[in-house]
Amino acid sequence: MRRKLGALLLGLVLAGVVSDRASAIPLGKPAPEIAGSSWINSAPLTTKDLRGQVVLVEFWTYG
Repeated sequence: MRRKLGALLLGLVLAGVVSDRASAIPLGKPAPEIAGSSWINSAPLTTKDLRGQVVLVEFWTYG
């Protein structure tokens, strides 16, 4: 039982490491452009408009 649990844990850790590296944005590259279907309380913004400012991006969903 202990051996199976250890193997399962090792497999999950390795899967997490591999999947994390595949989806990471390379350091030193420009941020992707912001895309949205609707903007609240402002005109649509671009990364060019936000350059040099601190930006907090909040991801929120109904689910």
